[in-house]
Amino acid sequence: MNYPSVYISEQTSPINLTGDMGQAVQISIHAPSQYICTNCERILPDWQQEPFFWVVIVLQRSQFSLVESTKEIEAEKQKLRQKFMGFGCDVAFELRDRGYLTDLIDPRTGYPLLSRPGAIPHNDTAVVKALLGYPVIKNKCCVLVHPIWGTAVYPSILISAAPPTLIEFVVKEIACQHGWEEEA
Repeated sequence: MNYPSVYISEQTSPINLTGDMGQAVQISIHAPSQYICTNCERILPDWQQEPFFWVVIVLQRSQFSLVESTKEIEAEKQKLRQKFMGFGCDVAFELRDRGYLTDLIDPRTGYPLLSRPGAIPHNDTAVVKALLGYPVIKNKCCVLVHPIWGTAVYPSILISAAPPTLIEFVVKEIACQHGWEEEA
């Protein structure tokens, strides 16, 4: 596959959004990592016939560092997962309605939500590390270290065969419907 290494708005920075409660969200669109390309059949078996697809990284800033596991932190992770699942499903269905194969990966299980699951789960943290170069702390689970938010970051992934410009348009449109406004 011959992709540019990354497609991001204006080719300089990710899409930066702020939620209704001041929560920061960053979204960027990338060519798939080498791992996804090599293991596509084992991760997304329904996507074998798809010659090109894009990885959409959705990073939500958490209220807490996600290194520890407490009731409060687990509740925060569940809240961020639910926010992503609602947003991700809306983006996926909008792009699917336009004729483009699109799916979101359940951050809890690593399996696609709208496609047949593969033999191995997708690893959101490993993909963010590969595509953005963010360091990872290996704890009970792997935790990303965001350059500004530190370990208070919740990663999620969408995958789509839509062109990056359309993905960006739909992401921004749907983000507004979910209370995420683009920063100036």
